[in-house]
Amino acid sequence: QVQLVESGGGLVQPGGSLRLSCVPSGFTFSRIPRYSTSWYRQAPGKERELVASISSAPRSAKYADSVKGRFTISLISARNTVYLQMDSLKPEDTAVYYCNVVLHQYDTEYWGKGTLVTVSS
Repeated sequence: QVQLVESGGGLVQPGGSLRLSCVPSGFTFSRIPRYSTSWYRQAPGKERELVASISSAPRSAKYADSVKGRFTISLISARNTVYLQMDSLKPEDTAVYYCNVVLHQYDTEYWGKGTLVTVSS
């Protein structure tokens, strides 16, 4: 059974940094020819929004305008882990962050349970 486990959330002051991790169980990215992996977030009272995504081919990343230049998504195949490096954090980045993986050849999608990021002084 596939599960996505996120970690790395917490409380940070404005201007600080956090690195979120997402580790899948049940599959290995290096053995999947076509996939997309993304980070979404949902703030209180708001809809879930896409923050950043990266695909197997082409291996390019996309970002929401609100996080461009501050967040970086990466996938380290050797660790089978997706990261979201978040720098220059702002109070408006406060949200529950969710990891998402789409395995295109199997037409399946998975979500993690989320990790809370709170940016506050």
